[in-house]
Amino acid sequence: MGSYLALIYGVIIIAALVIIGLIKFIFAQDKGDEKMQQISDAIKEGAMAFLNRQYKTIAFLALIVAVIIIVANYYGHLSEGTSTALSFAWHVGLAFITGAFCSALSGYIGMYMAVNSNVRAAAGAKSGLNRALQIALKGGAVTGLAVTALSLFGVATLFLAYGGLSGQDELIKEAPSLIVGFGFGASFVALFAQLGGGIYTKAADVGADLVGKVEAGIPEDDPRNPAVIADLVGDNVGDCAGRGADLFESTAAENIGAMILGVGLYPVFGWKGILFPLVARAIGIIASIIGIFFVNAKDESKDPMIALNKGYFVTTIVNLIALFFAVKIMLSGHLPDGSEVNYWLLYGAVVTGVVLSYIFVFLTDYYTSVNKRPVQEIAKASTTGAATNIITGISVGMESTALPVIFISAAIFIAYKLGELALPHIGTSGLYGTAIATMGMLSTTAYILAMDTFGPITDNAGGITEMSGAPESVRHVTDRLDACGNTTKALTKGYAVGSAALATFLLFSAYLDEVKKILGKPIDSWFAVDIGKPEVFIGAFIGAMIVYLFSSTAIRAVGKAAQYVILEVRRQFREIPGIMEGTAKPDYAKTVDIVTKGALKEMVIPGLIVVVTPILVGVILGKEAAAAFLMIGTISGVILALFLNNGGGAWDNAKKFIELGNYGGKKSEAHKAGVVGDTVGDPFKDTAGPSLHVLIKLISTITLVFVALFR
Repeated sequence: MGSYLALIYGVIIIAALVIIGLIKFIFAQDKGDEKMQQISDAIKEGAMAFLNRQYKTIAFLALIVAVIIIVANYYGHLSEGTSTALSFAWHVGLAFITGAFCSALSGYIGMYMAVNSNVRAAAGAKSGLNRALQIALKGGAVTGLAVTALSLFGVATLFLAYGGLSGQDELIKEAPSLIVGFGFGASFVALFAQLGGGIYTKAADVGADLVGKVEAGIPEDDPRNPAVIADLVGDNVGDCAGRGADLFESTAAENIGAMILGVGLYPVFGWKGILFPLVARAIGIIASIIGIFFVNAKDESKDPMIALNKGYFVTTIVNLIALFFAVKIMLSGHLPDGSEVNYWLLYGAVVTGVVLSYIFVFLTDYYTSVNKRPVQEIAKASTTGAATNIITGISVGMESTALPVIFISAAIFIAYKLGELALPHIGTSGLYGTAIATMGMLSTTAYILAMDTFGPITDNAGGITEMSGAPESVRHVTDRLDACGNTTKALTKGYAVGSAALATFLLFSAYLDEVKKILGKPIDSWFAVDIGKPEVFIGAFIGAMIVYLFSSTAIRAVGKAAQYVILEVRRQFREIPGIMEGTAKPDYAKTVDIVTKGALKEMVIPGLIVVVTPILVGVILGKEAAAAFLMIGTISGVILALFLNNGGGAWDNAKKFIELGNYGGKKSEAHKAGVVGDTVGDPFKDTAGPSLHVLIKLISTITLVFVALFR
């Protein structure tokens, strides 16, 4: 075990050193002129103020939940003896607090780097596209590497502390079950970070667009708009802090779920089957570092997306090569009947996961790109008004769910069958195949997150150049990078929902394993979920309903918070003379404060609905009903997230397609309809959709943590 632990912690140290090098590179860059720095400081101040206030709220809620976890697990395990119950309770409680802290820290790092990279990317645009691209991507890379390295460090260290280093088989097999609290803590913080950030960013965006663009007729990021700073702050709190915490909990939950399944294969692989997910994650970090340094837009006339795709391709190839050797070395062995494990088939599961990630990126691009049919259909529908724009957008969003569901289903089936063929006559072999596929898909997480954070950095850079009155040539560079950033943000959402679907299938299987342990059944036996039982059917029904209720409250929260912004922007236009003429400065701070308070107030109810419901289902209706809740909740959540993400992204780019000069261009009737459609799609793609990624993993980790309490 020592050599593998050296590899894991060696990679964490390498990631830390690379992060330090990237931070030094970014902070050494020019911050631009005084006006650029003033705008950047206002964004930074607003973003950090929101995050500090949000984290105080989350910390208060997390402490309450930590106490409930400890008490619930103590009484849930009391039948095994007081000392056993106490030990289990504090292990799970401590893991929850650690996961919550690490998740919050990953969000903070993402925010801090974004608000310090944006002005440097804007200033770098004066030197050309490649300079600005390098600054923005390396700022994003700090987030990507920090999030994945923190996740790996947290899970690995808890595993070792909870018995992984003991050398005793029973303690090693028990350790993964004790660290499920880490995944729940990560999910808990991620939900509120994504939800609160999503409400903030879209409330500010909707307010800025409706009053600024539609009513006042001023362009995007115009310094005369009182909500423009709040809008730029929103890009960071939603897409950086929120998504950082989201993918942190994805990797943590997937690692823990795969480790629990590895326990079932202990007779074949020993501790290697449990440790393999951590080694795979370490390989992914190294591959992402290599991919990041391959990005270079030497020919500045070409689409910068080509350079980013090259880095993604390099990351994937390095992963595929390294994971082959990891599978061969760690997952070879003898089956109970004396035959050899076919590691080639297990490697096939890795390839399945990697291919699925590429398919998701392609499908998301198809449904959200300005060059493709769906977006152009919505743009054409805008010529006859907002109603036809919205009808067409909804139909595109619904259509966009079909192919992803087919490909997720195919990937799960293929990986499951490959696992069964590689490890015949072993009960959990197929599930371990899907776990390996999930590892393959999540192996590029660090690079994907770097591309995602690249989006808000370039968006802010564009806003800073516009507000500071930079030359048109500089604005042209930031516009190209901003368009590229919109694409990377859309692709990341597709990747996030695809990986969430695989990870939750994995966590569902881990939940069934925990139920079998509590019931005293062999780990390789079957636990049937009979949907024909009334209580099980009701659990499934509630699982589907909760997804829609949560989305409803999240979207309504954006509407309520946006109303505060709209009223404030209108008030300032009315009461501060000279704003439209440019002779008076709007009160940006007042708008930022209003939307901060509104977002934090509105995020609590949707979050609590998700946390409380699965516990009540399990306690009142039982373990089998909780399994049905998980199963149907996951299916409904994935499909609705696809609809919201792709529909919202298509509406956004339909507006941009019109702004490029099609169907009358800016200020045309089609453009007004496009702005309305984009405004409807905003809470879809940036609040409810991304929050559903977290929800479907959160309900899995909640049930894992509280299963001992279920009847």
